[in-house]
Amino acid sequence: MQVTTATSDALQKYLDLASDQMKLTAANMANVDTPGYKTQGFDFAQEFSRALGTSAASETAVKVSNVEGLTARPDGNNVSMDREGMQLAKAQLEFRAGVSLLRSQYTRVMDAIHADSK
Repeated sequence: MQVTTATSDALQKYLDLASDQMKLTAANMANVDTPGYKTQGFDFAQEFSRALGTSAASETAVKVSNVEGLTARPDGNNVSMDREGMQLAKAQLEFRAGVSLLRSQYTRVMDAIHADSK
């Protein structure tokens, strides 16, 4: 018996990406004092689009790359705590939105299951 829907599968991929974004942001923040470290990132919308086009069996890792256009300090590190703080807040909002949508999806499923008992 399948208990997932296309919408819940898409929301799972969305939540996975939001979680990946938070982990990547945390790694950037942890390396703020590492000489030569380059800020890493990925395009959330592009990766979500790509994830929707793949099946669960053929999922691939998020394509992470160096973030361009950031000012590097003399030691070569270009991590900006202001930028990372904003990225973390954005990822948290995306995650909360995904959880809210998933909760709504499962509430509708539970309402349909219990419709006869009302």
